[in-house]
Amino acid sequence: MKKRASAYGKSRPLRVFVLDCEALSLAVRGDREMIAWLDLAARGEAEVVTSPMTLVEAYDGRTTEQRWDWVLSRLQVAGIGKDEARQARRLLADTKLHGHKYAIDAVLAVVARQQKGQVTVFTSDVDDLEKLVPDTIVVKKV
Repeated sequence: MKKRASAYGKSRPLRVFVLDCEALSLAVRGDREMIAWLDLAARGEAEVVTSPMTLVEAYDGRTTEQRWDWVLSRLQVAGIGKDEARQARRLLADTKLHGHKYAIDAVLAVVARQQKGQVTVFTSDVDDLEKLVPDTIVVKKV
């Protein structure tokens, strides 16, 4: 598990923020709360992660490339391949969810489950994500 030294020399688990489409869109639009979370990452106090599918889903043609580039410079995009797709499919089967409405949420849940440390998922779909992640992952409404 990645750890960061605190002011007292003790290490603590790294905070990881996982962004869904709405959270990412808020960040790109300059929402103060989301920018504050990104600033923690810029200071090395947290990591911010999302899925490649979320980047596509959050695209808004009214936002400048410069704004997108600024936000993307502060987060990591998780690699998604065949294994992650299988895991997402299994999550959907286990929770009896299906269809395109839940596909990106399932992939994001897989990304969240892969993170080490104190993981928080920022989402507009709290009910769906809470079904897809274990209780050890915090799901926060945006």
